[in-house]
Amino acid sequence: MRIIDTHSHLYTEEFDADRAEVIERAKNAGVEAVVLPAIDWNTMERLENMCRRYEGYCFSLIGLHPEEVKDDCVTVLAQMKARLDDQSTPYYMGIGEIGLDFYWDATFREQQLRAFDEQLGWAVSHRLPVVIHSRNAHREIVDTLSHYKDCGLKGIFHCFCGTADEAEELLRFDGFYLGVGGVLTFKKSTLPAVVKDIPLSRLVLETDSPYLAPVPHRGKRNESAFICDTLSCLARCKGLTEEEVAEITTRNAEKLFPALKKP
Repeated sequence: MRIIDTHSHLYTEEFDADRAEVIERAKNAGVEAVVLPAIDWNTMERLENMCRRYEGYCFSLIGLHPEEVKDDCVTVLAQMKARLDDQSTPYYMGIGEIGLDFYWDATFREQQLRAFDEQLGWAVSHRLPVVIHSRNAHREIVDTLSHYKDCGLKGIFHCFCGTADEAEELLRFDGFYLGVGGVLTFKKSTLPAVVKDIPLSRLVLETDSPYLAPVPHRGKRNESAFICDTLSCLARCKGLTEEEVAEITTRNAEKLFPALKKP
């Protein structure tokens, strides 16, 4: 059974004590590849070093997380764009984690909107997929993406937790998938009823580790091996075998990120 974790932050300090063991557990669980979205400029070197160390297993994205968009975002975005444009730097197979987050604080709302739009432009010009973070910003995400409808943009709506109507609206964007993670397993989650009617061909699996660990690990540090619990829950929701869900979601991830395909 082949599984791909399309969203993990294994390069962060939460894994400094046992990163090698975490990777080994993921491999033993059937996880064949892990996609590492960027967060900010300060952790880019950690991310790149991890992809060098685990070349062919860990794959890097580049982008500025919306919660990290501050007054200095123009400078940070310029640094990231220079890194992306420099052909001598590590290969980035997508732009992410980017998007909008107005849940805790909307102080930098306008900066977030500009940063999101700019990074979508990177994706179009480099013909790369995007990984989009959205929290309390569904309408703004849709409105911004509508300007790129005919640009061939594709990607993942990371950690989807919305309604059936929101899912339908997001999936009107061709080439996009909904990322399903640990929230699916939570006792009070409404997500199982939503994903039941979403074609499996539009879903990918993710952990968002070290965050949002699935049941029965909820409250603990999340890691890529725990994706199996989300896989099992999704299989039950869809009335399919775990093997079927793993095969289709892995194929979806490989379609979006061709570098993940095994020779």
